Amino acid sequence: MMFAKLLAHPEVREVLELRNKFGFMAYHGGGLEHLTDVIAQSAAQQSGASYYGVHQPRGLKWHVPSHEVSPNFSNSLKTFIDHVDVVITVHGFGRDGFFTSLLLGGRNRHLAGHLSTHLKQALPGYEICDDLETIPVDLRGLHDNNPVNLPRLGGVQVELPPRVRGVGRFWKDWQGDGLTPHTESLIEALVTTAKNWPLTK
Repeated sequence: MMFAKLLAHPEVREVLELRNKFGFMAYHGGGLEHLTDVIAQSAAQQSGASYYGVHQPRGLKWHVPSHEVSPNFSNSLKTFIDHVDVVITVHGFGRDGFFTSLLLGGRNRHLAGHLSTHLKQALPGYEICDDLETIPVDLRGLHDNNPVNLPRLGGVQVELPPRVRGVGRFWKDWQGDGLTPHTESLIEALVTTAKNWPLTK
C-alpha cells in the first residue's frame, strides 16, 4: 500500500515510455536517489528502449522498498513489465567501502555479465561488482517481488554510488555544464549494453 500512496501524491510523476522490449527503470527517481531517473531515462531514449520511472519532487524522499513496488498498484508498471523482455533498474546507494563500486544484482546474470563488460570499458576508475557474493545481501535484488525480476527474462539491478552520479565532494570543484563526465560515460555504457542485447521480435 505504500507504493499506492506514493503514486497518489500530487507532486509525484509516474512516467511510462514504451519502445522496444529492452527496458530501463528508475522508480526511486527524482528527489530520492539523485539522478537515477535522468540516467535511466536518457539511456532508454538514446537506445530505443522502454522506460518506467517514478519521479519524486525535491525534498520528498519517500523510500518504498523494491519488493513493495508492485504492478498490483500501478497499471503503468504492469504495462511496462508485460511489454519488455528484460530490464535494467537503476538505483543509487552510499555505503562505506563502496564509494567507487557499481553493484550489479538481479537474477539475469547473463545480462549482468554483458553490462559489466561495457561498464568496465567506460569507467576504468570504478570497481564493477558482477559477482553476487561480493554484493551486500540487501543490495542483491533477488527478491521474487522485486520489479527487476518480473519481466519474462528478468533483469539487472544496478546500484550506483554518489560519485558516478555526479554527487559529493569529488565534484565540488567541477565547473562543467550538465552531467559530469563519469555520468555521461555511464549512460553511454548503458546505451551500448541495450543496443547490443538480442531482442525477440
